[in-house]
Amino acid sequence: MRTFEQYVEDLKKMKPNIYIGDEKVDRTDPRLKGGMFIIKETFDKAHDPEWEDLCVTKSHITGNRINRFTNIHQSEEDLLKKQLMTRRLCHRVGGCIQRCMGIDALNALSVITYEMDQALHTEYYQRFLKYMEMFQEKDFVASCAQTDPKGDRLKRPFQQEDPDQYLRVIETKEDGIIVRGCKINITNTAYADEIIVVPGRYMSPDDKDYAVAFALPADWEGVKLLTRPAWVKESKVFDIPTSKLGDCETFIIFDDVFVPNERIFMNGHGNPRETPYAGFLALMFAHYHRHSYTGCKPATSEVIASASALVAEYNGIEKTSHAQDKISHLIGLAELVFAAGESSAKHSEKAPSGTQVPDEILTNAGRRLAGEMIYEEYKILADLSGGLIATLPYEGSFFNEEVGELAMKYLKRNPRVKTENIYKCFKGIETLAVSELGGLMQVAGIHGGGSPQMETITMMMRYDTEKLKDIAKYLFGIKKKLKPYVRLTVTPRQQLEKFRKALLRQQKPENT
Repeated sequence: MRTFEQYVEDLKKMKPNIYIGDEKVDRTDPRLKGGMFIIKETFDKAHDPEWEDLCVTKSHITGNRINRFTNIHQSEEDLLKKQLMTRRLCHRVGGCIQRCMGIDALNALSVITYEMDQALHTEYYQRFLKYMEMFQEKDFVASCAQTDPKGDRLKRPFQQEDPDQYLRVIETKEDGIIVRGCKINITNTAYADEIIVVPGRYMSPDDKDYAVAFALPADWEGVKLLTRPAWVKESKVFDIPTSKLGDCETFIIFDDVFVPNERIFMNGHGNPRETPYAGFLALMFAHYHRHSYTGCKPATSEVIASASALVAEYNGIEKTSHAQDKISHLIGLAELVFAAGESSAKHSEKAPSGTQVPDEILTNAGRRLAGEMIYEEYKILADLSGGLIATLPYEGSFFNEEVGELAMKYLKRNPRVKTENIYKCFKGIETLAVSELGGLMQVAGIHGGGSPQMETITMMMRYDTEKLKDIAKYLFGIKKKLKPYVRLTVTPRQQLEKFRKALLRQQKPENT
């Protein structure tokens, strides 16, 4: 397992292909430091004996000790520990830990590549295992690239006026493929080792060129990273963790990029029979990533609840009923979302590849609740804090020789609390709620891992509403008998079976 220092040294060796505005920069650019500070926790805690049980596990491929952020889940316990690890690490960085999506994509690939091999006699799963062995040994940080620009949202990929609005294969060669296109809204790519590319939607037979999945180093030839960093002005006086945080969002442009065969995990251009698996892979990644959200989003809610409780104390209103009602709402929301993910892990099943797959209904229910409530949470924080979180003078004013003492005098609130701590509290909430990073995280709370509408669509696809109606039919006298209640979800294994049968029907010759 790598240390953070080794990770940074490896980033320094990468070719500069990051564009921040009109500047082309490498991985040492100070604007990337905030995101790397967050990733640091994932390395440091893997080497901390107190965190070892959560952050370290054993590879099912090699038997070696690995960072859990490189693990392919093999059991219910794996899913539960991943969820709890994510929650606890996110407490330490005020929100997103930024390392989940890469391994979420790889877990999805472990399920789908195996399925493709069984049905189509491809060799993707063995290729995937070889890649994973290297990924685990090098303890890589990965970025998952799924979201396409999409162009005209009412048209399918092959119908777009500009065919590059979805990433596509433009040529299949003997030793690999050439891809062209872009993936947008992608977190952490500027300080990731690898990019894992997966489709963003279901593909029709005419969309075969767009059914593609692969992995590449983040500085690969032809890959251009148009990066928007968000960071916080670091305190010059205090050691405040929130003042060290940051994020990067990126347009990843693939400018006629060659992908060698050993790094390709799906290619509908070369084999149209692979095309139906694109949508299945897209949903499987979203499913794993939403389960990770049931770890990080409760942590975010608890960070907001913690800040709300502290500022209520510092404002002298912590015992009021309205403050306690608001804080209890935040606590309850955190626990409900975590419980959905926990229950999802406990109702998980093994895919035929051996990878453990969480329950989809429970995962999506938890993630949807989190997305729907995100602005309500920030509203509570702002309500209990007051306007000062948006109007606080700069740090230097509080330590200025002429006005610093006056600034501290008029910042005073609760007489039992040191004014210096009151300043730290409001400065921290400013970072969480009204900074550039805070604004980004609020939008990410809705759309990260899929918007609430996407969770609704997924849940309705997986829930048996016809059986659900039987309850009402019995109660209303339309049906005389009601079968004993069973969970009305389609399990991961049932999904695979239905998908496999549907493919077989599609592939039968017309005269049979």
